[in-house]
Amino acid sequence: MRTPPLVLPLTAALALALAAGSANAFTPAGQDIVYDVNGETFEGYLASAEGEARGSVLIIHDWDGLDDYERQRADMLAEEGYDAFAVDLYGQGNRPQEIEKKRTETAKLYEDRERMRTLTLAGLAEARAQGAAEASVVMGYCFGGAVALEMARYGEADGVQGFASFHGGLATPDGQQWPQGAGPILIAHGGADSAIPMSQVATLAEELEAAEAVYEIQVYSGAPHGFTVFDSDAYQERADAKSWAAFLELLEEAL
Repeated sequence: MRTPPLVLPLTAALALALAAGSANAFTPAGQDIVYDVNGETFEGYLASAEGEARGSVLIIHDWDGLDDYERQRADMLAEEGYDAFAVDLYGQGNRPQEIEKKRTETAKLYEDRERMRTLTLAGLAEARAQGAAEASVVMGYCFGGAVALEMARYGEADGVQGFASFHGGLATPDGQQWPQGAGPILIAHGGADSAIPMSQVATLAEELEAAEAVYEIQVYSGAPHGFTVFDSDAYQERADAKSWAAFLELLEEAL
């Protein structure tokens, strides 16, 4: 007799997101926030929990900049009782659509890690200025996942108590190393990710072990790069549900 497939129950917020069907059906519940960093203008998105928040989450966008995908994830976190702020690392109105422009924008920040960290910390400060809870977790998708790990290695952001990367870049830049006792860190990775090979997963695990970091790496069979992106060819509901549940567990423990 065949064993029935595992059916993972969806959280209420994730079920609502799936019911929306597509980004075109999504109506933001939060508000766009325009803010300045060293004379440059940026536009983030804030979704606040009802009542007293359990903590806050800083969301770092993927390589096409902050759009309705990050807004939807922020709203989902607000439904779970967390303040969520989707930070803008590109600048107001800079939302590249062509592949080469996306590569150009990410390259600017990969090549200038100080600016990457400065803009991320500025987004965190803006979230708190807007009333988001002080105790925070930093998370990101794809490019944003790499930024989240950059902040985890940096290790000097006040009030940040955890980090998460969803199908993000995992390689440690030359000249950097993990601080002792880093974390907690969640790595959600697709087993069929052709952009970020499993060799990078293994190398990262070795580095984190050497640093005695607190971390968890989850690999989802058959999940490609971008497996959490709703209404895309890469989307895999099973991997999305399992990684979202793991992230909520991290929030529960860290905050």
